[in-house]
Amino acid sequence: MAGILVAVFWAILVSFLAVVLVRLAQTLRATTALVADVTEQAVPLLADASATLRSARTQLDKVDAIASDVQEVTSNASALSTTVASTFGGPLVKVAAFGYGVRQAIGRRTAAEPEPDRRTARRAVIVGRTVPSARDRKRNGRSSRGQKD
Repeated sequence: MAGILVAVFWAILVSFLAVVLVRLAQTLRATTALVADVTEQAVPLLADASATLRSARTQLDKVDAIASDVQEVTSNASALSTTVASTFGGPLVKVAAFGYGVRQAIGRRTAAEPEPDRRTARRAVIVGRTVPSARDRKRNGRSSRGQKD
C-alpha cells in the first residue's frame, strides 16, 4: 500500500507540474507577442522622435543665427548712436542755446514797449492811498526791487 500511495503522490505532483508548465508556456507566448507588438510600435515612435529632434536642432541653429544677427545689429546701432551723438550733439546744444538766447532777447524787447500815455497809466490804490507805478519809480531813480542809496 505504501507503493500505491507514493505512486498517487507522484501522479498528483506530475499533474500539478504539468499544469504549471502549460500555464508558464502560455504566459511566455503572451509575453513574446507583447514584446513583438511593443517592438513594432516602438520602432516607428523612435524614428518619429529622431526626426523631431533633427527638426528641433535645425530650428535651434536658425534661432542661433538670428540671435547672432540681432547682436550684430545691436552693436551697430550702439556705434551709430554714439557717432550721431558725438557728431550732432555739440552743434545741437549750441543751436538750442542760441535759440534760447534769441527768445530771451525778443522777450526783453517786447517788455520794453513804449510807455503808454499818462492819462491811461493805471495806479494801484491801497486803502485810499495811491502807490506810484513801477515806471514812475524808475523815473525818480528808484528801482522796482529796491531803492538806490
